Amino acid sequence: MSSSQQPPEPIALKQQLVLLSGLSGSGKTIALHALEDLDYYCVDNLPSGLLQAFIIQILDQPLRYQSVAVAIDARDRSQDLGNIPGWLSRLADRGIESKLLFLTADRKTLLQRFSETRRRHPLTGRNVTLPAALDLEREILKPLKTSADFIIDTSDINLHQLRRQIAKLTRHEQSTQMTLVFQSFAFKHGIPQDLDFLFDVRCLPNPHWESQLRSLSGCDGPVIEWLGNDDMTTDYLADTSAFLGRWLDKFAASQRSYVTIGIGCTGGQHRSVYLAERLAELLSGKTQKVQVVHRELE
Repeated sequence: MSSSQQPPEPIALKQQLVLLSGLSGSGKTIALHALEDLDYYCVDNLPSGLLQAFIIQILDQPLRYQSVAVAIDARDRSQDLGNIPGWLSRLADRGIESKLLFLTADRKTLLQRFSETRRRHPLTGRNVTLPAALDLEREILKPLKTSADFIIDTSDINLHQLRRQIAKLTRHEQSTQMTLVFQSFAFKHGIPQDLDFLFDVRCLPNPHWESQLRSLSGCDGPVIEWLGNDDMTTDYLADTSAFLGRWLDKFAASQRSYVTIGIGCTGGQHRSVYLAERLAELLSGKTQKVQVVHRELE
């Protein structure tokens, strides 16, 4: 190397820490697996008293621990749980972006999940029933829920939706492209909770009433041809794509990383699937990242 050449400056890596907590049965294991699939170094059930020591370790090894997720739950009943929000607030000065993510669900859902899986709640015991354990857990974790950056209620979402929400909330900030997610669904099975736009296509002619089309979906050629030849469906598609085409640029300019567009019909098989596929095709030029999800076909 000549004297005029200088060695390159070291790249400053922005480390990320996601602290994951929440009620037993709310989906923390699924969320942690989702983070692991996103290349996070994951640690399950770390005692809160060891969190500061672990943070020192990840600071000393930024290449190994660039993205870290730590799960802490109610089995750790120490008073350090109440100190965690304060610890996290001071991490920015040390080069770590931190997010506190809390998962919850309503009482009826949690009772049903424990009944179906026959799992034992970690706080139940000889003198502690399941309902009492749920109440105790909510009280123990109250400091974390109160300080959470994001709270996800998993009462009415499935594991696929939870994984998508985890990816959406813990995205890497260096990504500048906005991802469009087009999701078809059936109103009779509930509206997805993570939508930014919602379009109801139940007013359109329904292929379900055509016997030769009933067993097919909006991805199949005969259904595509049938709906593509319908004037009302064509007008709906044109109006919706024009509306989204105008406003998606505004979302992209505001540094949004994800915009989720829900298209719902009665059964989630024909009309919503067709419209989701066609809208994704028409609007793919707005972004290089387009995802299409058919909830009822999964």
